[in-house]
Amino acid sequence: MTKEKRYKWRREDYREKTHGLLMVNTGDGKGKTTCALGLMMRAAGRGMRCCMIQFMKSKTDRYGEHESAELLGIEIHTMGDGFTWDTNDKTQDIKTSRKTWALCVEKMRSEEYDLLVFDELVYVLDYKFLDLNEILGEIKIVREKQPNLHIVLTGRNAPQALIDAADLVTEMKEVKHPFHAGIFAQQGIEF
Repeated sequence: MTKEKRYKWRREDYREKTHGLLMVNTGDGKGKTTCALGLMMRAAGRGMRCCMIQFMKSKTDRYGEHESAELLGIEIHTMGDGFTWDTNDKTQDIKTSRKTWALCVEKMRSEEYDLLVFDELVYVLDYKFLDLNEILGEIKIVREKQPNLHIVLTGRNAPQALIDAADLVTEMKEVKHPFHAGIFAQQGIEF
């Protein structure tokens, strides 16, 4: 389906009747990104303009979501250096995080989107690679100017200030994971 055709059937009054939400997917369980991708799939199906920016996944890798998103006309930017749980170069991680956040700000200010997903941003905040007050301040300014814009943030250990600022917070809780039984990440399930 062409972009023009997809947006042609979009509700005329969509923006006027929408209250944009700040949503946070957090917790130690699997599914934070997957949940955000499902939401983007639903939104794209309604003709909404969607973009995901990934903070930590390696910009040199190609994941299953990239393949699917292309088919749906969903924009994804993977900006990270790979998951750096025990970073060897915090300065580089901060630099990459700042560059990625600059792209997030650009996309928010563009007024071209209905739904933005900042995947793994909560990890970056937890690691103190970016300042929480700066992030919340920018999001607040954008939401005041674009009250219909939906924003989703994902990652473990959401700080209380972020939870308080959000309209919807979902906590994924690990009950059982195949990794503990020796089953490693699988194509189509984890990546």
